Amino acid sequence: MKQVTKGQWNGYDTYILHSRELEITLLPRLGNNIISIRDLVQGRDVVRSPEEDDLAFYLQKPYHFGVPLLIPPGRIHRGQFEYEGVHYQFDQNTANDNHIHGLHRTQSWCVSDIEEDEDGCAITTELLTENEEHWMEQFPIPLKLEMTFRLQNAVLSQQLRVTNLSSTPAPFGMGYHTWFLLDGAPAEWTLQLPVSGLYSQNEEQLPTGEIAELGEWATLNEGMNMQGRNWDTLLKADEHKPAIARLRRQDGYLLNYSADERYFKHWVLYTKGESDQFLCIEPYTWLSDAPNLSLSDQQTGLIRLEPQQPVELVTRIEVVPPVE
Repeated sequence: MKQVTKGQWNGYDTYILHSRELEITLLPRLGNNIISIRDLVQGRDVVRSPEEDDLAFYLQKPYHFGVPLLIPPGRIHRGQFEYEGVHYQFDQNTANDNHIHGLHRTQSWCVSDIEEDEDGCAITTELLTENEEHWMEQFPIPLKLEMTFRLQNAVLSQQLRVTNLSSTPAPFGMGYHTWFLLDGAPAEWTLQLPVSGLYSQNEEQLPTGEIAELGEWATLNEGMNMQGRNWDTLLKADEHKPAIARLRRQDGYLLNYSADERYFKHWVLYTKGESDQFLCIEPYTWLSDAPNLSLSDQQTGLIRLEPQQPVELVTRIEVVPPVE
């Protein structure tokens, strides 16, 4: 059962990681996205998966399915900023001529390694951004991206290793736009998330740099029921607690979504209208529009990529069955 097999989605190769508990489907040639997490014990899909006839929509907005990688996450004012004397101009692809959700879309990643052992299975993929013309037009510092997906029993880990291949320091931020399913029954689900502040945003949904009191959001620290929620909210992680989002169903079924708190300092919660089918739990390393804010890198989470010094960013999704 602990093996990697190949499949197809719309003519593109998929790689499927198997354990007794989970089945993870990866689509390297279209953005290296996990397009399916199947809970074999409960017989349910954990995340929103694209159907075969969703190809056109997927190509337009791949971050609407699965566990898409955002480099960088969130919005950037007018899509531009300066860093270490280098000008960055991203596509102005959302309202008010701002940029949203980064350069990583449907790039084709190469599979570089597959591992199968007694503990589990893993697949490693790579992308050199210098081979992506449109990427380099927007972010002119070449990067090497390596992603290792490892499945051990009911735990999926993702490790992104980023290396700056130039001689100039570069700014880096990433996140995941993870589409957890609520199965049309939001009242059965409760989210617990350690947060310490609410980021104020202007009319263009860009952070102002100010942090407001949590108010009603403080309930997240103990657990907030998902019924009747309509969220597109940017929250500060509690730096004194592990960065773990816990999404629990009323029968005890639990999804633990954890991140390395040294790097992941922010969470976005998004329900795509009033909560029904989806809850997007989005761990971010940098705060939206980080390079343009008058805050320190420690506050924004902007990672300074020094030449030839890799940074590794790890997240995990664990599926815990209800107690009999």
